[in-house]
Amino acid sequence: MLIIGERINASRQHIAKAILSQNAAFIQNEAKAQGMAGADYIDVNAGTFVGEEAARLKWVIQVVQEAVDLPLCIDSSDPDVIENVLPLTKKPPMINSITLDSFRMKKILPLVVEHQTKVIALCQKENTMAETLQAKIEMAGLFVNEALRLGIPIENLYIDPLVYPLATHYLSASVTLSAIEEIVKGFPGVHTTCGLTNISYGLPARKLVNRTFLSAAIQKGLDSVIMDPTDRQLYGTLKAALMVAGKDEYCAIYLRCFREDLFE
Repeated sequence: MLIIGERINASRQHIAKAILSQNAAFIQNEAKAQGMAGADYIDVNAGTFVGEEAARLKWVIQVVQEAVDLPLCIDSSDPDVIENVLPLTKKPPMINSITLDSFRMKKILPLVVEHQTKVIALCQKENTMAETLQAKIEMAGLFVNEALRLGIPIENLYIDPLVYPLATHYLSASVTLSAIEEIVKGFPGVHTTCGLTNISYGLPARKLVNRTFLSAAIQKGLDSVIMDPTDRQLYGTLKAALMVAGKDEYCAIYLRCFREDLFE
């Protein structure tokens, strides 16, 4: 299960403040905490700095890579920003993300090929986001076909079927769970991922909702997640769910994490 640590995101007020003031120690502590908690990739985002995003993101990448020896997930909606910062990465990164918008596909997929990155593909095109099961599967298929056409290894493609807040889309979790199952079955080798906290937006006890959905999604085949690995209860749910799903032989990973006091 690939964990993408979500905490270094400029949409969070204290992260934006640290980036603006170039508080390297604060950003580095966030990166170290996520690495120690079990993150495989560190997501880095400076998207709220309109007109300054590339420069701010370059600084974040520099200070994070000084602190942890983990690959980065470059998180930007601007293909030019992604192109600008990719050469700074010390390890093959992940790009977050592409959509089926023709402009983004034409700009980003060649970068995936050139830099041999992983890439998150959102089930979205132009101004249309996939809400039905059929739409999610169809869009996933378009991504797979285009990746194969360009010679991108299928294992470098991470499909995000997009789960919406249950407060406004009460069937979204159910539809997304079915989509994960069908995508994994229909496109062998492709990975699935999700931005976990979307599902609980606008609801009370959000962490409970997040844990419940993550456990169900793992049963359906989810093998990557964008989450806060320092949330000990959430991390424990992940490890327990993998064990219950038969993806932890002899419960070895669960037991090791328990002995290392990584969850509660």
